[in-house]
Amino acid sequence: MKVIKQSPMKATLTLLALALASTTTMAQELSITVTNLTQGLHFTPVVTAAHSNESRLFMLSDMASTELQAMAEGGDISGLVSLLSNADANINENPAGGLLAPSMSASFTLTNDSANTHLSLAAMILPSNDGFVGLDSWEIPEEAGTYTVFLNAYDAGTEANDEIRGSGVPGEAGMPVPPPLDASIGMNGTGVTDMESNDKVHIHRGSLGDDDMSAGKSDINNSVQRWLNPVAKLTITVL
Repeated sequence: MKVIKQSPMKATLTLLALALASTTTMAQELSITVTNLTQGLHFTPVVTAAHSNESRLFMLSDMASTELQAMAEGGDISGLVSLLSNADANINENPAGGLLAPSMSASFTLTNDSANTHLSLAAMILPSNDGFVGLDSWEIPEEAGTYTVFLNAYDAGTEANDEIRGSGVPGEAGMPVPPPLDASIGMNGTGVTDMESNDKVHIHRGSLGDDDMSAGKSDINNSVQRWLNPVAKLTITVL
């Protein structure tokens, strides 16, 4: 048997190449906590995903996708989850096990492939017509540590912010109101507006509301469900 002796320099380079290859394929562990910073808003089931820089859940100044519209108007994240799955994203669905109430947090771990370099999040804001809390393609740090990101409320631009109770079915006017919010939200409002000039994804202007829970213009209580950005905090620990 012929034995080929490898030079020390070549052996070192080979080991270095193997080490680099091992590093690039190593999975990354992310420990994530999302906190609702508002005093009277709930978030519908949250979807969080690590994905490549070629994928987006949403983008400011772009038209909302049908999947984003379904989430922003009715809280349905299944379409976004399907898109992310097809893009080989690492996904976490509904860490709160339902609605995320005001001042409450939900924590979870996301195992991230090396190819997925960006993090996104979305959840509908209740009560709203098509408002959602979102994180758009935040670049995941390679260095281990804890990072904090504050999240804004966005408007999908798909429905007029009439602030009136409705079914929450995408394409139908009105906002869904689940049982936990019934006591603080009125009904029979005449509507703050019946049109929106901006039909692209944009920063939400907030709800106007009123103090008349049986009539008035809005079905939103102006002392409970009004908000200012940011509406959520994301704490990401890269392990």
